Amino acid sequence: MLIRNKLLLRFTLLVVGIQLALSAFIYYFSSFSREQRYYHRLEGKAVLAARLLIRRANLDTAVLRTFRRADLLTMHQEYIGIYDEQNQLVYGLGKSLRPLPDSVYLNQIRSTRPAHFQLGGREGVGILYQHQGRSYRVLLVGQDVFGAREFAKLRLLLLVGNLGALVLIILAGWYFTDQALRPIARVVRQVKRITASNLSRRVAEGNRRDEIAQLAITFNEMLSGLEQAFESQKSFLSHASHELRTPLANLLGTLETSLAYDHDLSEARQSTASAMEEIRRLIALTNDLLALAKADDTAFRREPVRLDECVTQALTLCKTKYPTRTIRLDFDDLPEEVEDPFMVLGNAQLLTTVVFNLLDNACKYSAGAVSSTLGYADSATLRLTITDAGKGMSPAELTHVFEPLYRGESGRHMPGHGLGLPITRKIVQRHGGQLTLASEPGAGTTATVLLAAMQEVG
Repeated sequence: MLIRNKLLLRFTLLVVGIQLALSAFIYYFSSFSREQRYYHRLEGKAVLAARLLIRRANLDTAVLRTFRRADLLTMHQEYIGIYDEQNQLVYGLGKSLRPLPDSVYLNQIRSTRPAHFQLGGREGVGILYQHQGRSYRVLLVGQDVFGAREFAKLRLLLLVGNLGALVLIILAGWYFTDQALRPIARVVRQVKRITASNLSRRVAEGNRRDEIAQLAITFNEMLSGLEQAFESQKSFLSHASHELRTPLANLLGTLETSLAYDHDLSEARQSTASAMEEIRRLIALTNDLLALAKADDTAFRREPVRLDECVTQALTLCKTKYPTRTIRLDFDDLPEEVEDPFMVLGNAQLLTTVVFNLLDNACKYSAGAVSSTLGYADSATLRLTITDAGKGMSPAELTHVFEPLYRGESGRHMPGHGLGLPITRKIVQRHGGQLTLASEPGAGTTATVLLAAMQEVG
């Protein structure tokens, strides 16, 4: 079901429910008020009849015979009955109480408070009247014809009013849902015009305050991310094709030259060695590209890992690769509340790769000593910093350094393919951490890794 139809249905049901509840309240209150008014009228008439027939006429048979029906009958279907203490009818005038016997109603008259009765289409009251030390029960029954007619008019009015209001509610609901969903329809139309070829277009953000505007803002932020991802992908494909084309062209040229000009074994061996070197470059580039793809995978197994052991292992690997380089490791002071230091939740092999890549970059682009420090930024965050004294990078280079296959001016003559830092940052991000670089030309570079420390479970 469309949201428009859902809103219309819920709006209609809600308003109709409120309207029916109000109509039921009016109907019940009107019925109760009519009933109370009529009972009050019956009570007054019963007291009047008792005073006239019992006190004035003293229930004298000769006097009671002189009363005509029209003298007391002022209500439709009226009945007046006076009973003595033995529930014997002393005086009766009007339509009887049948089909039920009089005793059914007389037994309910037990105090001076009037008793109320429902007798099919008629209503009645009974009172206990004291006269000259004797108790009399007076029954007075009637039918509220005029009240019933007014009540029938009220029912008709409520029925017609509710049906008419239902039509108006549906029309109003349709109008308001259309007005409420119009901004969403506008957003949908604008989104449909955005394709992969024009990701720079944006959705109108309206007043930037209501929920629709917040939706548009969120969608624009998503579009910005998609546009950036597409641009990164284009840049990656461009750099990858360039990086792959160069060794392939060199390999092809070497083999063609060997086929055409190498006539003895020594020349062929030299060409084969050159071809093998280009193949090694291709293999290294392919492995780096595969590592970059694997770094996007979030499904690797996570378990408690000691980060200091990962740093020590990476340090050993780096010293093996750069045996003449000085690489120092220091530890900051530990927070007092930490019981088992340097514990993180992640993958030991990937975290070792992170540290090794950062140390390798520091050693590759710096001829001096490399220092690393492991400690805590706070009780919940581990911090690893690796600092070199190399040439450093300009602010422009820093903005692109995490792009795959990007090579800065200072690194174009160095071996590598520009994939180490992108791989490293993605691994850190997959561990819920953050990698930042701070660098100045001629002052070296500092890499900082922040990872969430594993909390102790009591």
